[in-house]
Amino acid sequence: MSCSVALSSSPVFSPSSSFFCNKTSILSPSAETLNLTLTHLKSTSSPSSLSPSSSPSSPFRKRIQKTPSVSLLSSSSPSSLGSGAGFGPGSVLKRKRPARLDIPVATAMAFAAPLMESQGCREMESEGDGYSVYCKRGRREAMEDRFSAVANLQGDPKQAFFGIFDGHGGSKAAEFAAKNLDKNILDEVVRRDEEEIGDAVKCGYLTTDTEFLKEDVYGGTCCVTALIRKGNLVVSNLGDCRAVMSRRGLAEALTSDHRPSREDERDRIGNSGGYVDLCRGVWRIQGSLAVSRGIGDRHLKKWVIAEPDTKILRIKPDHEFLILASDGLWDKVSNQEAVDIARSLCISVDKPEPLLACKKLADLAVSRGTSDDVSVMLIQLGGYVLSSDLYRIGHRANL
Repeated sequence: MSCSVALSSSPVFSPSSSFFCNKTSILSPSAETLNLTLTHLKSTSSPSSLSPSSSPSSPFRKRIQKTPSVSLLSSSSPSSLGSGAGFGPGSVLKRKRPARLDIPVATAMAFAAPLMESQGCREMESEGDGYSVYCKRGRREAMEDRFSAVANLQGDPKQAFFGIFDGHGGSKAAEFAAKNLDKNILDEVVRRDEEEIGDAVKCGYLTTDTEFLKEDVYGGTCCVTALIRKGNLVVSNLGDCRAVMSRRGLAEALTSDHRPSREDERDRIGNSGGYVDLCRGVWRIQGSLAVSRGIGDRHLKKWVIAEPDTKILRIKPDHEFLILASDGLWDKVSNQEAVDIARSLCISVDKPEPLLACKKLADLAVSRGTSDDVSVMLIQLGGYVLSSDLYRIGHRANL
């Protein structure tokens, strides 16, 4: 089945999970069975073809003698096919069953959807005021990563919102989050005091998750976002997208990946009635998902929460740039290595080339064997330092 191929190619989602065990088996009919069925349907146009005393030379009888049928259900009993199917008890021969596929029907259809979409672009890139982003498709049929970039937020050049969204089980959740998360966060920010900005971001994430679940589609997405407002950098994440800042050339991770291998995440899942086990070298929730937080993932929503971790810091002159990227990069490139490559093209040159830096990082991950989509966004932080902060720093230096 094409749906099993689509599922197994994802490093995040595993279809052969114990979470889906004890479901009704779905066996694909063989070409022989379908051929037999079509032959029988043609023959039923003649009343004589249904007679028990059909001649041995009848084409339909010859077909039955040559080709044993296969049950379309998990039961091996001939009667399980039902009289309506047109197979009599004597026409069904036992045959070795194919391997069991423990894939729920609804999930299989939903996760196979990306294969039916247009092949789409292999690359996406964009540059704007203070940011550059580059996305490169992995080995899947369609890109599941998305990004969001809103400079001059609310008409203020010192405010902006940026995000990287790494979808799994399709791109629907990533698309939805990229279109709606910034608006939902801003709606909460304007209602609250500046001291409550962390709570505002959290509510924006939870609202986006609730709204997506109402869409009644499958899949989920990891996220990492950066809200720049009044000289503050507010970084939040779900899953294994990551934010890394360059502070005078030193890499500083501002987020921590949410994975079932983390002891605190494993304890949280266990306390909620779930479990984490090791599947082919990867820790997964219910043997299925390799990240423990995200937007969407309705079938695991009890354990895959949408509550982000948030870090707030004041932007200072020694904060050079911020890298937001999906795990397609971080699984193959270290934090410091990413900063070194980006800095060589953005800081230590007369003509900065941040988009080229994003491309070089993505290409490096691909050259090291990643099969995942790779999305890299680079945000220059120098333009967001408030003049009042520059004055205070300069005043202290003179003292």
